Amino acid sequence: MESNKTVKYSLLPKRLTPGDKIGIVCPSNEISGQKQKEELHRGIKFFEDIGFEVETGKSIYSTNPYDRADDINEFFLRHDISAIFSAQGGDTAERVLEFIDWSTVTKNPKIFMGLSDVTVFLNAIFTKTSLITFHGGDVRYHFGRNPTGYDKSEFTSRLINGCSGNINPSGDRKTIRGGTSCGKLLGGNLRCLLKLANTPFWPDFTGAILMLEALTMDELRCTEYFKILRQKGVFDKISGAIVGFVYSMEIENPSASQMEDILLRETGDYDFPILKVRDFGHGCPNTVLPIGAGIELDADNKTYYCLCS
Repeated sequence: MESNKTVKYSLLPKRLTPGDKIGIVCPSNEISGQKQKEELHRGIKFFEDIGFEVETGKSIYSTNPYDRADDINEFFLRHDISAIFSAQGGDTAERVLEFIDWSTVTKNPKIFMGLSDVTVFLNAIFTKTSLITFHGGDVRYHFGRNPTGYDKSEFTSRLINGCSGNINPSGDRKTIRGGTSCGKLLGGNLRCLLKLANTPFWPDFTGAILMLEALTMDELRCTEYFKILRQKGVFDKISGAIVGFVYSMEIENPSASQMEDILLRETGDYDFPILKVRDFGHGCPNTVLPIGAGIELDADNKTYYCLCS
C-alpha cells in the first residue's frame, strides 16, 4: 500500500545518527553465564562496527530488579545517551517496571527498543508517556547471534533513515482475513502482553493494529490467551491484526493449527483484517516496528506501512 500520509506525535524520538551513544540495559532478565556474556559482546561489536558508541548499564548482571530499573532511569536522564536497547528478554520485566521514573521518561524521550518480555516495557512506556517505542532485535539474542542482512537493513531503514515507509518482507506472507485498516500499532509477545492486563499499563486498543508473536506456544494456551483478549474487549476495539513468527508452532509442530488459524477461529464473529508475516518474532529476522505509531494494513495485498516520520 502506498501512502503519503504521516502521523505526528509529540513524543516521537529522534532518529539515530552514527556517532551517537547507545545504552544497553536489562529490562527483564539479567545477563548470566559465559555464553550470554560472549553473545552480548558480539552484539555490542555489531553496533560499534556500524559507527555507534555503546555503554552497558552498570547493573546488567544484577539479580535485583531495582538496580536494573536504575540503569534505565539513568540512561533516560543522561543527555549523552541517544537510544536505549534491551540486552535480552526473559521473564521478569514486570518486576523492573514498578521502579521506573515515568517523569524522567516523559521529559527525556529517546529510542527504546527490545522484544519478547520487553513487550511489557514497550507497551507500558507508550501507555504512560505517549513515547513511541520500538519492537526490534535485542543486543544479545539477535544482534549477538549472527544477525541477517534483513536485520541490518531494517535497523538502518527504521532507526537511522526514519521509521516511515513500507515494511519489507523477510519471507512469505499470507492473507488470513482480507481487508484494509489503519491504526496505532500495539502488542508484541502474546504471553508477555497479557502481563499488563488489569494494571495501569494496559494499553487502549481502540482502533489499534494488534501485532502478536511467541516463542513457545501450543493450541490450548493460544486459545486461552485469545479468550482473555476477547474478555478484555480487545477484539471489540482493534481494527486489524498482524501475526509474526511463532517458533514452537511453526518449527516444532508445523502440521498443527497455527496462531493465525486460531486467531481466525476465535474471532469468527469479527471482520477486522489479519495478515500473517515472518518479519518479527523469535528465531527469525526482525524488522523494527514502532509501538504507538500509525500503521496502514492491507491484508489483501499482504502489505503494511509505517506512518511515523
